[in-house]
Amino acid sequence: MTPLQAVAPLVIFVLICLLMASVRILREYERAVVFTLGRFERVKGPGLVLLMPIVQQMVRVDLRIQVIEIPSQDVISRDNVSMKVDAVLYFNVVNPEHAIIQVQSYRPATNMLAQTTLRAVLGQHDLDEMLSERKKLSTDVQSILDAQTETWGIKVTNVEIRTVELTENMVRAIAKQAEAERDRRAKVIHAQAEFQASQTLVDAATILSSIPAAMQLRYLQTLTEIGAEQNTTVVFPMPIDIMKPFLSLLETAAHDKLDASKYHPPVAVPAATAAAVA
Repeated sequence: MTPLQAVAPLVIFVLICLLMASVRILREYERAVVFTLGRFERVKGPGLVLLMPIVQQMVRVDLRIQVIEIPSQDVISRDNVSMKVDAVLYFNVVNPEHAIIQVQSYRPATNMLAQTTLRAVLGQHDLDEMLSERKKLSTDVQSILDAQTETWGIKVTNVEIRTVELTENMVRAIAKQAEAERDRRAKVIHAQAEFQASQTLVDAATILSSIPAAMQLRYLQTLTEIGAEQNTTVVFPMPIDIMKPFLSLLETAAHDKLDASKYHPPVAVPAATAAAVA
């Protein structure tokens, strides 16, 4: 065996290793950030990527949307209510060059930034706003994160506040507040119903007083309703209008009597005359 034949297998093995080290295949959602002697060259992919062994290196970057679960954070609201809030963050890499060069590790960095931003944003709102305007708060957190991670080549697509956990004392307080609010609404509705009913009665009384025949028809209708129940006793209301003439006569007689006593006072009779008459 010649020396060339002995070295040939080693040469073939080295060539195969170099070929494997220089050929990379990237999927559709992957990009390669290529460095030549430590300096950034360009972003390659997807598909077949050829590298110069030892001289060039590459870093794979996934462009798909990634999900990060923000762990439960202790938050104190603006009205001094303690709670625990967790959320879900959705983001993707839009600039592989910045995602690799501008930040050491973009995923943990985005996670930590999301935690601090979530505490800062929720701490500026009251508890009622957190419970009723959760979508608006999520949008605010998403816009702040998106602005801060833009220099990293990260696009924050969505932030969802998942759970707002309150203490047991606060849950009981909210339940009492909701019950008091329901009672208030019930009383207001009842008062409004009484007011509307009184207005309707006033309108009905005005109409009936303007037309005497309508009052008589109402009396007859009342008698019909009472008679339908087969009652042995019927209480018939006496209209005030019938009694008015008699009341007027009595009042006139009282005034006449008062006037007579005023203008014709009784005459005092002497005692001697009274004795003589006796």
